[in-house]
Amino acid sequence: MRFTKMHGAGNDFVVLDLRGGQVAPAPLLWQLLGDRHRGVGCDQILTIEAPRDMSAHARYAIWNSDGSRAGQCGNGARCVAAWLAREDAIDEANFVLESPAGLHRAERVDTDQWRIGMGQPRFEPSQLPMNGFADAADVYALDIGGERITFGATSMGNPHALVMVEDIDTAPVSHIGPALQASEAFPDSVNVGFAQVLSRDHIRLRVFERGAGETLACGSGACAAAAILMRRGDIDRRAIVSLPGGDLLIEWPRDDAGIDMTGPATFVFDGALDGAILGKTHA
Repeated sequence: MRFTKMHGAGNDFVVLDLRGGQVAPAPLLWQLLGDRHRGVGCDQILTIEAPRDMSAHARYAIWNSDGSRAGQCGNGARCVAAWLAREDAIDEANFVLESPAGLHRAERVDTDQWRIGMGQPRFEPSQLPMNGFADAADVYALDIGGERITFGATSMGNPHALVMVEDIDTAPVSHIGPALQASEAFPDSVNVGFAQVLSRDHIRLRVFERGAGETLACGSGACAAAAILMRRGDIDRRAIVSLPGGDLLIEWPRDDAGIDMTGPATFVFDGALDGAILGKTHA
């Protein structure tokens, strides 16, 4: 089984081509691929498949390194676009990808820079889903372990909570991230972002992701953070989101429009999995 290792602003992936009709391997393989000591090492595995919607060039699925499935991955979408551009003859100025969250317009804007239409953020608690709140609000509060945590929340096809901090370098990511993910308020868990506003057009962000822990970048998390802050009026409708692995440009012209995300997609290497290893995952 051949694969490609890629990353988008440090958020790294193993890409598998399953467009020939191959069945997705057993979940044990995802854990092996994600293992940075015994496997390839990655945050998520991306499987490229034949589209179900005929307006799309290809469909992709997202698997976390612990074997669980994900509903959206913005950095992964850029990598899928770049991989398809390398492998296929496509219109790099405008083509469509299909993800578990829907259809996404993809466009190359520079040598390694891609713009992805990420869709419209959804703020109703039932759409995340998030229990205990009837209506959308700018700020929510939960008491967890005797501590009151305030946050914003939205869905980008996957659930996100955003905690504001004064200093991103000392943010309690490893403490509050797992606590919110384990809360009964989030029946499907949640990706937890921590944001520091630097200016009207620039924020810093760290994200503790479902099934992967803290990653160097999270594209859907960057879109979610920007959308929450833009909707509140805290930042402008065009802003840079700086994550530990690099910068993403997020543009959201108005509340009833879709969000555009622009950032890098980088090839690392191509390889093949040993047949003996594959056999062990099916044993």
